[in-house]
Formats: sequence, C-alpha cells, structure tokens
Amino acid sequence: MRLKNKVAIVTGSGAGIGRATAKFFANEGAKVICIDIDSNKASEVAEEISKDGNKSKSLKLDVTNEEEISKVLSELIQSEIKIDILVNNAGITVTGSVEDLTTQEWDRQIDTNLRSIYLMSNKIWKHFKKNKGGIILNTASIASKIGIANDAAYCASKAAVEMLTRCMAKDGAPDNIRVNCVCPGFVETPNIQGYFDAQPDPEAARKFAISLHPIGRMGKPEDIAKGFVFLASDDAEWITGSSLVIDGGLLTALP
Repeated sequence: MRLKNKVAIVTGSGAGIGRATAKFFANEGAKVICIDIDSNKASEVAEEISKDGNKSKSLKLDVTNEEEISKVLSELIQSEIKIDILVNNAGITVTGSVEDLTTQEWDRQIDTNLRSIYLMSNKIWKHFKKNKGGIILNTASIASKIGIANDAAYCASKAAVEMLTRCMAKDGAPDNIRVNCVCPGFVETPNIQGYFDAQPDPEAARKFAISLHPIGRMGKPEDIAKGFVFLASDDAEWITGSSLVIDGGLLTALP
C-alpha cells in the first residue's frame, strides 16, 4: 500500500477524476478527505470508501472562497494533526472564444481552475513547512500545451496551472514540498460531456475527440487517478515541477 497512514485532501472529489482519485488513494491506504461544492456528492464518495473498510470523510467547500478555505483548512489541520497530500482537482469548463466570452464567464473559469489552486496551496503551505514536507498535485490538461478553438479561457487557465506548478515546485523544494501536475487528454467525465453538449453537434464532437487518441479511446477517470497515486507515493520522491501527460498518445499524434 503506497499511501499507508497518509492523509489526503482531494478537491472536486464528487465526480470524475476527483472521485476516482479519492477511491484509489483510499485503496492505497490513505485517509481521504473528500471535498466538493456539492456536499451530497462528496458524502456519497466518502460513504463508498468507508464501506470498503477505508477511512474517509466529506466536506462541502467552495474552493474559490478564501474565507471558507481558511476556515475549513484550519479546522482540518487542528483535527487531523498532519495532512500529507493536497490534490487540487476541482475545475470547470467554460467554452467560448475571446470574442464570445463575457467577463463574468472568464472570471468564473480562472477563479475555479486557477485561483482555487493558489488559495488552497497558500492556506496549507505553512502546515507543510512545519511538518517538513508535503505533496501538492494539480490537475492541468493537454489544453495547457495546445490551443483549442472556442476554449480560450479553459486553455489559458490550464496553461497557467502548469506554470504555477513549476513555480511552486521551486519555492517548495527547500522545505521538501513536492508539487506536480497531471495533463489528461479527453477523459470520460461530466465535465467533458458538458463540453461536448456545448458544441453544435455533440456526437460528432465526441467521435472527433476519440479519433485524436492513437490508443483508440478516451481516457477513464481511473487512468488519471493512477497517475496521481504514483506522484503522491515515495516512488516519485525525486520528482517535482513535472507535468505527467496521460493522454492516450494524443500529443504524439499532433502534426
């Protein structure tokens, strides 16, 4: 069990990649704190984990709200004594070109996908320093590396996540705080289905997305969760500031 006796926070754990990551962490021995803006979904995941005999609890949290984050993390740190891993996974997709996006849509995208990572990491940093180490893992995307039409805010937010990961890794290295991110391709999640639904022909968009992956399918949340487990484990103890691409070969197939 690669995460035995570790305590991990997973944001956006109510569905998709976050849900799978929370379960995989638990199966590897970690106590998982499932955080989501939807308390019912977070609770469902925590209950499923507990039924399997692993330790978990759920908390409702808006990761764009600084006051909420300060309060929740302060209470967690006091109750859990030591938190070892933070997975910043919460995110949304707001489609549209720069011409079409409203300022409110742009801000909502950046706040949820980027600012939330800064806030969560900022509020837990001193705790990790005090305990002489910690692990921060962020969900970026292959959209951090390529431009996608009508997806300006999402691509910009994920590119920023990748750069923020590198900067935090350099800042954290002297205190044994490792920071890495994963860059998934198209993964079967409610979020990606929302992206397809926003296209003129959702089914055609799905088929095109599948065709981009040489392996012949879109990813499953479990494919990404396995990457997170590796980066959180001692197997990755000399890895920081890295972006782990998990995309079924998508980037290799681009011209």
